[in-house]
Amino acid sequence: VNSSLDAALLSTVSGGHTVQVFGPAGNVLVELYDAGDGLTPRLTNLSARNRVGTGADILIVGLVIDGTAPMSLLVRAVGPGLSAFGVTGVLADPKVGVFTSTQTRIAENDTWDPSLAATFAAAGAFPLPAASKDSALVLSLAPGSYTLQVSGADGGTGEALVELYELAP
Repeated sequence: VNSSLDAALLSTVSGGHTVQVFGPAGNVLVELYDAGDGLTPRLTNLSARNRVGTGADILIVGLVIDGTAPMSLLVRAVGPGLSAFGVTGVLADPKVGVFTSTQTRIAENDTWDPSLAATFAAAGAFPLPAASKDSALVLSLAPGSYTLQVSGADGGTGEALVELYELAP
């Protein structure tokens, strides 16, 4: 649409990068596509930080897995763990759910298991305090469309980070 205020960018990148969106209050959709023609390099990590509300105002990230083989993933919803980075007003008890395109919940976590600390390190994720109420899970997803949905386990609201890491096969 010629009158659209939407923005698009096609760029070749290497290494870690951050996309920041600025503007008046409202909802925004950021889409990132690996337009490469092979498996190397590839997108191995995606994260988004935003205020998590209730009802329709939870934090939602879409994910499409292409190919023919399942992909092993680390999924995290970080609220209290953001305090170490100076973030205030964090979501005290985040819960992350993984849903199919038909909104069938296939996985959920409320409080992460400390046995995942080695997986965090292997994936390049920052460590979480052992007793935090942050959320994390490891799962294998078949090719298809999914959403990661972050909400307050206790109905709370606040700043949260949702993260997705591809784990080595």
